[in-house]
Amino acid sequence: MPRGRFPTGLPMAFALLLAVLFGAAPALAESDKLRVVATFSILGDFAAQVGGERVAVTTLVKPDADAHGYAPAPSDARTLAAADLVVVNGLGLEGWIDRLIKASGAKAPVVVASKGIKPIEEADAHGHGHAHDHHADPHAWQSIANAKIYVANIRDGLSLRDPAHAAEYAARATAYLGELDALEAEVRATIAKIPPAQRRIITTHDAFGYFTAAYGLTFIAPQGVSTDSEASPRDVARIVRQIRAEKIPAVFLETIADPRLMEQIARESGAAIGGRVYSDALSGPGGPAPTYVAMMRNNLTAFAKALGPR
Repeated sequence: MPRGRFPTGLPMAFALLLAVLFGAAPALAESDKLRVVATFSILGDFAAQVGGERVAVTTLVKPDADAHGYAPAPSDARTLAAADLVVVNGLGLEGWIDRLIKASGAKAPVVVASKGIKPIEEADAHGHGHAHDHHADPHAWQSIANAKIYVANIRDGLSLRDPAHAAEYAARATAYLGELDALEAEVRATIAKIPPAQRRIITTHDAFGYFTAAYGLTFIAPQGVSTDSEASPRDVARIVRQIRAEKIPAVFLETIADPRLMEQIARESGAAIGGRVYSDALSGPGGPAPTYVAMMRNNLTAFAKALGPR
């Protein structure tokens, strides 16, 4: 039988089986791909890892940009209206997304990637929250165990929306979860080599509470959980005093934040600037953190270099 041709009169199921066996199954055209819209780049990477060639992923908040205070553009509403599946973080990160979905008239199912994660509060992670402003820390992906929950939720969302390819999504998710297990082992082994007295870091805002809870580095920030809030001179003075008193070795600049504040703190405290880390966004494709795994490795390398044995 010529390659790619079916004999007439065969049942359709048998013809499809022959197509697979003889390599004649047509490649999935761009128009056949599931259109997945993720609110920001880290979720977009998770969706791409699980969906593979079956999905076309668009992110509303682009790499190197901040999801906290994002101002949606009219084109975002059009993107959502055309979506087959929408992936959001939840936990209050995207305060703008519900209004945008409603305004767009989007009918696509929405996957809340953080569903099933036990949230922590700013005060739980850092001990300096105020009684009146407790709210969930939305940066749950900073724990790799939580990232695995994100992946499972996205896998389930893709499978429900596109059941014909559920086995493929399950296989890709399983392979990726294995990568995340290896990454977590790497994180734990690297941090174990940092002397306990040096496992303290200053960062731009409280994005690393889940990392603290999972891996034992202590992060101190002059801003609250959201980058919307500005540090006051009193906050800066408190941080400088704390760095000096506790001999905190390094401050880190987050890619989404204005570096001037951290440069001021480093200058006034004598702490070293330990480099740039990625908290809420990936880098562009040519940067050091174009995927979640690369982001976590980039941050881990920066932490270990600044804090490791002298």
